[in-house]
Amino acid sequence: MAQAAFAPEPAPEPTEPSFDVLRWHDEPWTAQLALELLPETNGPKVEVLSGSLIVTPHAGIDHQSVERELPYLLHRAARQAGLWVYPEINLVSGKDLFIPDIAVLRSSGGGRSAVDINQAVLLGEIVSPGNRRKDVIDRPREYAAAGVPFFLRVDLRNRVPSIALFELAEGEYRPVAAAAAGSTFVMTLPFPFSVDPADLLDEEAPADVDG
Repeated sequence: MAQAAFAPEPAPEPTEPSFDVLRWHDEPWTAQLALELLPETNGPKVEVLSGSLIVTPHAGIDHQSVERELPYLLHRAARQAGLWVYPEINLVSGKDLFIPDIAVLRSSGGGRSAVDINQAVLLGEIVSPGNRRKDVIDRPREYAAAGVPFFLRVDLRNRVPSIALFELAEGEYRPVAAAAAGSTFVMTLPFPFSVDPADLLDEEAPADVDG
């Protein structure tokens, strides 16, 4: 008597978002799937690019200092132009899911868990040593392809912060303003704003002294 072919049990689908889904989901990821199946977290960034999940741990303290100060200052200036600024929001670009360090939106994101990249007027990245290629080359290329008008880059190399603003022209970002610590970064578009990049970093922690 022939035996029935073995049929593996189907992978369980969680009743609520859970990271357990990572153990059984082997199909390409999309932004929508990630937002539906994975829980919200204040831990590592979980993004989607070309069908793959990208998990990034938090960057160093200098990065967090800039991410605390700069979006706050930008938001105060942006509101005068009717724009809204947020740090680390879920941004959907087709099937991809990005979490830029800074996002300037045309309208409030209040009450939403994610916004479409078409709402972005400016996106910004704070360059981390471990993700330099992503922040300087890869991510701006993705934002330009999506038609985001402006890109802002903050570089913290050697703890000497600098800011550069780029504007989209003919499918590529071209520099329009830049300044390093000790001078004033000034931009007029997409809204007037100025800051000394040096003001974005906390003082360096003193070295431990043995008693």
